[in-house]
Amino acid sequence: MSRIGRMPIPVPSGVTVKIDGNVVSVKGPKGELSREIPKDITVEQAEGALYVKRPSDEKEHKSLHGLTRTLIANMVTGVTQGFSKTLEIAGVGYRAAKAGTKLNLTLGFSHPVEVEPPKGITIDVPAPTKIIISGIDKEAVGALAAKIRSFREPEPYKGKGIKYEGEIIRRKVGKAGGKGKK
Repeated sequence: MSRIGRMPIPVPSGVTVKIDGNVVSVKGPKGELSREIPKDITVEQAEGALYVKRPSDEKEHKSLHGLTRTLIANMVTGVTQGFSKTLEIAGVGYRAAKAGTKLNLTLGFSHPVEVEPPKGITIDVPAPTKIIISGIDKEAVGALAAKIRSFREPEPYKGKGIKYEGEIIRRKVGKAGGKGKK
C-alpha cells in the first residue's frame, strides 16, 4: 500500500467536499476547486476525512494512488489557507513594479516584460526586488512563479537574475586572469 496514499485527508470545518463520479470538488472559505481524478481510483468520505482507494497493486495504480491523495490534499489546503511563492530579483537595474493587475519587469532587455496573472492568482510587489505570487491552486501558483523565473534565471558567476526565496545559487569562479603563455 502506498504510504502517502493510505493516509486520510482531514477535512476541516467550513470545507465541503462533493464527489461526483470521478470529479472531486472542494469548496472552502477562500474559494472552490475541482479536479477530475483517474477512473480507477475511488475517493470515499467518512468521519470528517477523505480516503483514497485503489483497485489493485499494479504499478500504475500504486503511482496514481499517492498522486491522487496529494492532489486532493492540496485542494483542501488551498481553499483553507492558500499557497504563495516568493521570488527575489538580484542585479543592477533589475526591478519589478505592479501596474493594475499586471506585473512589469525590467530585466536588462531592450523592452520591459509584462506578465498578466491567470484568473485566481494575485501578484504582490512589496519591494522592487521582491515578488509574491499567491492563490488557492498550488499548481497554478508554481507554474506562474516558474514562468517569471524563466525570464532571467540566476546565473552562477555574479548571481544576477530571478530566484526563489531561500534558493541557493552555486557560484562559480570566473576567469583566472593571469598572463597568457606565448
